[in-house]
Amino acid sequence: MGASGRRYRWTYHGEQEAIASLVTLAPRDEPASTCLALNYYCWPFLLPQGRLGLWCNEPRYVRLLAFELDALAAFPLHDIAGWFNKSQERVYAATAPLAEMELPWDMPAGMQNVAVPQEFRGVEELLIISSHPGAGKDEPACAVFALRPGHGTVEVLPQRWFTAGKYDIGRQWLTRVARDPATGRIVGEGIRVGKFELDDAGTDVVRWLE
Repeated sequence: MGASGRRYRWTYHGEQEAIASLVTLAPRDEPASTCLALNYYCWPFLLPQGRLGLWCNEPRYVRLLAFELDALAAFPLHDIAGWFNKSQERVYAATAPLAEMELPWDMPAGMQNVAVPQEFRGVEELLIISSHPGAGKDEPACAVFALRPGHGTVEVLPQRWFTAGKYDIGRQWLTRVARDPATGRIVGEGIRVGKFELDDAGTDVVRWLE
């Protein structure tokens, strides 16, 4: 919901469409007024004051963007037909973001201080799945970034169980994670991986979930 109270709706476009596999955003009362389009590896999250956040995996870093929902300008869908394939961009908008930040993939494990724009600071915690380039097949192939914007910190949690030696990276990947409010542990799932619960350190699977 925007600051004005206007509601928005996401739409997934199927494989047979000219904009196949994209997810677009438009006001509920004007479904033809597309104002945002997302490609692969891009996830939205809510920000205070009617704003929308996005994080996406770019080559070598995670990119975060903040948009004012009610300020997003509409654009014709034909403008983006084939555009993502040529550009390999993750996000298309006719309006510039309010703020951006980047988190490099190769940050060392543990707690790090980061500069966080004010627009993101209303979020208590944001869990991000990042690629994590390792030196060998037994090194972690991804990490969870526990970003705490209000504190200006990110905790890098390499997933020591998810390695190229045990998984087919590219065919198998993690799709989403969240923190269990009852235990404080991170739970998640992935494509051809299953559902899991991480240990208290947040780096290894403690049990598989049905």
